[in-house]
Amino acid sequence: MPKTSSQPPIKKAGATESSSDEIYERIYLALLEHRLMPGTKLAEERLASIFNASRARVREALSRLEYEQIVEVFPKKGWFIAKPSVDQACDVFEARRVIEPAVMRRLAKGMNPEKLRALRAHTQQEMEARKAGDKRAVIRLSGEFHNLAASLAGNSSFTRSLRELSTLTCLVILVYDAPIATSCRADEHERIVTALANGDGEAAAQIMLEHLDHIEGSLKLQATEEEVDLEAIFLR
Repeated sequence: MPKTSSQPPIKKAGATESSSDEIYERIYLALLEHRLMPGTKLAEERLASIFNASRARVREALSRLEYEQIVEVFPKKGWFIAKPSVDQACDVFEARRVIEPAVMRRLAKGMNPEKLRALRAHTQQEMEARKAGDKRAVIRLSGEFHNLAASLAGNSSFTRSLRELSTLTCLVILVYDAPIATSCRADEHERIVTALANGDGEAAAQIMLEHLDHIEGSLKLQATEEEVDLEAIFLR
């Protein structure tokens, strides 16, 4: 574990101390909006000052993120935003291909006007963000669509798993350079909602699989750990 300092963080006058849950959510949102990049160091002392919290609370939030494979900790170095390997990236999409069609089928069976309104309101927000050119909002809302669908489906295990997988997907997109316009097609969420509105879980599941294929297909899934041929670079 990273070394701890005996000096407590400086508390900001009048500021409310953040809980570990609040710290977790702030880091999570920064990841969804691509404001935190893979490999970024998360220094405990700096985060404690930023969030006006004890280092113990910061460590609690970071430990939760580490459990979800979003953060890595290295002895004597500290905490870092994870950099998923090619194999890990493929594992994420394999898991999503199992979970998300099941979410679609379950959601279609339990679809009602209230759930449909929630889905349509969300896709409307996505469209407005695209029209406004708000890239961060587009990224965040695109990821949250999948989490919303899982939540509305009513299976807590699906919801928890997909939240983790969505965040890992965000890291994968950052590491492997997926263009947002290609990986998050504007019409696919709307097509999914239309299928759900018709009670067609199989169609929604199929569109979701196509959607995941498009996201994965936009990635440059090439390992970067291979030895570089310097002669080829500099002598040709």
